[in-house]
Amino acid sequence: TMKLEGGCYCGDVRYEYNGDLGIKGQCFCRECQHVTGGDSVLILGLTEDGFQLTKGALKQFSRSDLESPVTREFCENCGTHVTTRPAPGMLMLKVGSLDDLSVFDGPQMAIFTCDAQPYHRIPTGIPTFEKMPG
Repeated sequence: TMKLEGGCYCGDVRYEYNGDLGIKGQCFCRECQHVTGGDSVLILGLTEDGFQLTKGALKQFSRSDLESPVTREFCENCGTHVTTRPAPGMLMLKVGSLDDLSVFDGPQMAIFTCDAQPYHRIPTGIPTFEKMPG
């Protein structure tokens, strides 16, 4: 079990997590490229029940035109993306929101490589998936 703390860029949102760490990943999907300004996103898979906001609130957004959209959660003030909720009980935490970035020592898998752009560098030596692994 690990305790993590973090928050958004402006400080309006703070969180803590107590629980097991899931997969450490790098996502190249087109939606993540929108959120980052063109790059991939580094994520930590967590269980929802170990995550709690200790300050502020996260605004939620889900696309209405997709068959099974994820819910993206971000600070309404500064726009920092904190989590993505792909399915009930699951949470993908954005690594950049952590206070201590050293808990992420690199991705264990790369996902949605089908959307990677020519300028992206897909990591070598780890499993890569065109879509989300089943």
